[in-house]
Amino acid sequence: MNFDELFSLKGKTALVTGAAYGIGFAIAEALAAAGADIAFCCRSKEHLKKALDGYAADGISARGFICDVTDEAQVAKMLEEIGSVDILVNNAGIIKRIPMTDMSAAEFKEVIDTDLTAPFIVSKAVIPGMIERGGGKIINICSMMSELGRETVSAYASAKGGLKMLTKNIASEYGKYNIQCNGIGPGYIATPQTAPLREPLPDGSRHPFDSFIISKTPAGRWGTPEDLYGAAVFLASKASDFVNGQILYVDGGILAYIGRQPD
Repeated sequence: MNFDELFSLKGKTALVTGAAYGIGFAIAEALAAAGADIAFCCRSKEHLKKALDGYAADGISARGFICDVTDEAQVAKMLEEIGSVDILVNNAGIIKRIPMTDMSAAEFKEVIDTDLTAPFIVSKAVIPGMIERGGGKIINICSMMSELGRETVSAYASAKGGLKMLTKNIASEYGKYNIQCNGIGPGYIATPQTAPLREPLPDGSRHPFDSFIISKTPAGRWGTPEDLYGAAVFLASKASDFVNGQILYVDGGILAYIGRQPD
């Protein structure tokens, strides 16, 4: 058995939504390292330029597009320009940390549209081409909030819980066409966006949220974007051809851990 071929993505085109920075950028890097041609989208010209510069600095010839993935017409136009998509990573997402009773219906809907409706729109758009070519891979970026709730994230948890079930339903409906749809559920990942939660307080003590996450994670640390590389390449490659409808949680063990008994 040739393991290099099993995990190789050579000759494949991967579309990663929201991959201008953070987790999406890291996943695109991993897929490129395995041989895939990368296309990505974001909504900001500024982020697009920075991302293209970042990919180029890493030796990756990525194609970038401005696209609002909640808009079916924009998605269709982008896919016309990309051409065939063998691997789709639905990564674009937002979160609004607002207590439920203070959140407007419009704010709730904005999160649902970006985190749940958009993966439906983009998946629906690429599936016919995948069927025509004899198969494909869809990876939805879920969350620990696909399983758990916590304060101020009612919309996000609703969307990510729905995304878990959309993942299972795509697998159920299109598995017969050799399409595998799975999810990755990242734990708390150290990115520039989470940096304020990890910086020491003025007195030198640990940020309370940082302490909370470390105490709840058996690995005893935050994850890194690189921790997601293996899961992404596995779910995008032939190595996962009989894996369908699953969520792979890359969380350092948080979901398996009830927490430490108080002293």
